[in-house]
Amino acid sequence: MSRFGFVWGRTLQAIPVVLGVTIISFFVLRLIPGDPTSVLLGTHWTPARAAHLRANLGLNKPIWEQYYLFMDHLFHGNLGSSIYYGRPVSSLIVERLPVTLWLAAYSTVIAIAISVPLATISALRRDRVVDQSIRATFLLAFAMPPFWVGLVLIILLNLHFHLFPVAGYGSGFLDHLYKLFLPSLTIALGFAAILIRTLRNGILGILNADFIDTARAKGLSRRRLLVRHVLRNAMLSAVTVLGVNLSYLIGSTVVIENVFALPGLGQMLASSIFTRDLSVVQGITLVFGTFVVVITLLTDIAYAVLDPRVAYD
Repeated sequence: MSRFGFVWGRTLQAIPVVLGVTIISFFVLRLIPGDPTSVLLGTHWTPARAAHLRANLGLNKPIWEQYYLFMDHLFHGNLGSSIYYGRPVSSLIVERLPVTLWLAAYSTVIAIAISVPLATISALRRDRVVDQSIRATFLLAFAMPPFWVGLVLIILLNLHFHLFPVAGYGSGFLDHLYKLFLPSLTIALGFAAILIRTLRNGILGILNADFIDTARAKGLSRRRLLVRHVLRNAMLSAVTVLGVNLSYLIGSTVVIENVFALPGLGQMLASSIFTRDLSVVQGITLVFGTFVVVITLLTDIAYAVLDPRVAYD
């Protein structure tokens, strides 16, 4: 099978997954107790007004008919309107999406920047004090809840040393880097713990391979051997773990955005759940689900590109 056929096949396999996301997000939300009309009407709620509002919102129709209308609107690029914000859901998502993308990408870059050198040092000094210290430190970081890590970083780097702000998104590239550092570091620490362990084990496995002994016998320098042969091959397992955990990273932005008061999709998702703004919750869930599917697809493609032994069938 050609590379194009491989990519096309993986893309076709992703379509039922996205469809499943729409089904789950739509029907599970309808099982949550509560009435959106009570949130909208507040103290003005009466049975007559609630019935009139349900009719206007289409909530009085059978659930299967509601799902059909939802999918019909979705195929036409319409995610519906927010009953709380009074605006199209698509415009709300477009407005807040850059914050979440910035946070996810920044966290990934920091995690990789931490993981590669520390995993290499840990593997080259196996079972020594440095190795044990690195592993214990990041195991502790991984075991801690992300919101608790965020609060600790706020106390240390903001309240004590006044180095970084704890809220806001900023304006401009450098301002984004500065103001998003703390929330991105919070996510990256837990993410780096997984990458360090995977990459360390990969490096140790490659160092014991026969072709490494052959490369040493040819007189390759230690640096060239490490970069061209050890790290390149050890990255294969790390790429898979990176792709899988990027999906969890997208989900963790929901908590971190609320801790650091970031105006992203995660913060709007949490607030929309409490206000029973179903259209917004469905739209954001669909966006997150699509991200996960795309990341998984790109991980499969990247693994096949990096390892020519992987067959496209």
